Amino acid sequence: MYPFDLIVLIDDDPINNLINKRLINKLNLSPKTIEFLEAEMALQYLKDPKLEKRLLILVDINMPVMNGWDFLSQYLELENERKDRIIMLSSSIDFQDRQRSKEFPFVSGFIEKPLTHEKLKSLL
Repeated sequence: MYPFDLIVLIDDDPINNLINKRLINKLNLSPKTIEFLEAEMALQYLKDPKLEKRLLILVDINMPVMNGWDFLSQYLELENERKDRIIMLSSSIDFQDRQRSKEFPFVSGFIEKPLTHEKLKSLL
């Protein structure tokens, strides 16, 4: 049995998504990993009431149109009973970003890019 039903990658860089998806698949954390280049599209997907219940969501901070902070604010407004696990994944080394992520109770961690097995396992 997998710890997550689905892993969702939200990052506007398709190369990062590809690399992260391969890394995650090697860890056997989920039978399925999907990626979104736009946070808005991910939010639309997450609104589906029939969606799997155990999700791990990795979201980048710096994205055009809707950044990671906007995504988290909009995620708060979703009416769902899921207990998604959200991890911020960013190239930002700004201490304030790390602190700001703690303002969202459903964010369980902050990882600086690049994602590694060790970094991900330390938060799971």
